[in-house]
Amino acid sequence: MIFRTGTRINGELVRLLYLKTECESVKYGCAVGKRQGKAHIRNRGRRILREAFRTFSERIRPGINIVLMLSDKGLTAKTHEITQELEKLLSRKNLICSRD
Repeated sequence: MIFRTGTRINGELVRLLYLKTECESVKYGCAVGKRQGKAHIRNRGRRILREAFRTFSERIRPGINIVLMLSDKGLTAKTHEITQELEKLLSRKNLICSRD
């Protein structure tokens, strides 16, 4: 459902799909395609995406489903670069609350 009707945001390292829903929870998923590399490379990409999302999970507005994907360039990027870009993408569409 989210791949068909969700809103896409493309960054240099991270691609983000999101869909606003009626529920008050935040759901997320990470997707790294088989064409992007061998299993250990894809697993590293998923680990980095989960960690980057975890740092913002408390600040994400409720009622949003999110799918995170890495570009080919993102698979070789450092964790802090991906975290910075994810924060930039989320704040661009006003999906995170500002820091207190």
